[in-house]
Amino acid sequence: MTESCRMGPRLTSWSSRARIILALALIGLPSFAMAEDAIKLTPEQATSLGVRVVHPVASPTDKTLPYPAQIVIPTPQLWVVSSPVAGMVTGLSVARGDRVSAGQPLVVMESPSFVSQQRDYMQAVAQDILATQQLNRNTQLFQTNAVAQRVLEASQTEARQASILLAERRQMLRLSGLSDDAISKLTSEAAINATLSVFAPRAATVVDIVVSPGQRVEQTASLIKLAQLSPLWIEIAVPASNIRAIRPGAKVEVEGYTVPGQVVLISETADAATQTILVRAEVPNTGELRPGQTAQARIGFASSTESAWELPYSALIRRGEQATVFVAIPGGFRLVAVKLLEEDQDHVVVSGPITDKDEVAAGGISALRGILLKLGAG
Repeated sequence: MTESCRMGPRLTSWSSRARIILALALIGLPSFAMAEDAIKLTPEQATSLGVRVVHPVASPTDKTLPYPAQIVIPTPQLWVVSSPVAGMVTGLSVARGDRVSAGQPLVVMESPSFVSQQRDYMQAVAQDILATQQLNRNTQLFQTNAVAQRVLEASQTEARQASILLAERRQMLRLSGLSDDAISKLTSEAAINATLSVFAPRAATVVDIVVSPGQRVEQTASLIKLAQLSPLWIEIAVPASNIRAIRPGAKVEVEGYTVPGQVVLISETADAATQTILVRAEVPNTGELRPGQTAQARIGFASSTESAWELPYSALIRRGEQATVFVAIPGGFRLVAVKLLEEDQDHVVVSGPITDKDEVAAGGISALRGILLKLGAG
C-alpha cells in the first residue's frame, strides 16, 4: 500500500476534526459550555455546523416498526386442475379471476383416449353380463347334478374377474371426470362421446390458465390453477436482530387494512443475503388483499407502559449499551438518555423523556459530539 493510501483516512479524519475546530473557534469555547450534557449554540451557529432537527413521531409501544411484506396464497389452498386424458383443448369456460363453484365446467376437450376408455368400459359391461349369465346357468345345472362342481367354481371365478374388471373401467371413467349419472347413461344407451368436460373440484378462484383452445396436451398436463383467497399469508422479512421480540400468535397489522392477522410461523433459518428472517402471518381476506401485492406490516409484541418515539437512525448516539439523543433547548442542545426499543436501517424506536413537541438533532451529530467532548478532552 502506498504512503498516500495509508494517509487517506487520517486526512479525512483531520479534515472532519478541522471543521469542528473551526466551528469551535467561531463559537468560542467559553460560550458553549452550559453543563456536562449541554451545548450553548445560536441558530446561526447550529446551521453552520450542519445541524438538522426533526420532531419525534409517536410509535405504538406494542408493535414493531413497519416491515416489508408480501401477500401470498397459502399452499394448502392452491390446486392445479390437470388433464385426465391426452387430447386437444377445444374450449375454455372460464377466465382468469373468475370465481367458480364445485362441479362447474372449466375446459372442454376432445380425446381419442377418452373414446377408448368408454369402449373398454362397454366391453367390460358386456363381459360382466355374460359371466353373470353363465354363472346363473351353471348354478342351476349344478343343483340338478348336470354339471360338475369344478365347472361351477370356474364360472364363479370368471364372474368375479369380470366384476373386478368392470369396477376398474368404471373408476377410470370417474377419474376422467364422468359423473355416476353420465356413466349410467353410457351403460344404458351405449352412446360413446369424444368430447370431455373438465370440472372444478371445489369452489375457488381461477388464478391462472396455462392452456389455449387448439392446444394438444398429454395426460396429467396442467390446465388451470385454482385457489381459495381467504385466508391469505403475509410473509414478512424481519431483521435478525429484532426477531427475539416476536412470538407465534402475535397480532399482525397490515397498513391500509383493518382486519388483523396472527403470526403462524417464525422461520428457523435466515436469508444469507439480507440477514432477515421470514415471519408468516395468516389474515382473513375480505377482498381488499390480493396475492402478489406488497405491503408494510407491523407485528405486536409485549406491551409497554412507556411512550415510544420513532426517529431517524442518524439521530441515535450509541456508547456501549447506552443510547442518547441531542434535544434542542433554549439557546442550544442537551444530551438526553433514551432506551432503544427497536431499529431498522432507516429508523429507531426509543422511549425516554422526550415528546413530539421536542426537536431532536438528526444531522450534524458528529459536530455536536465533538463540541460536547471538547475534542476528546471530555
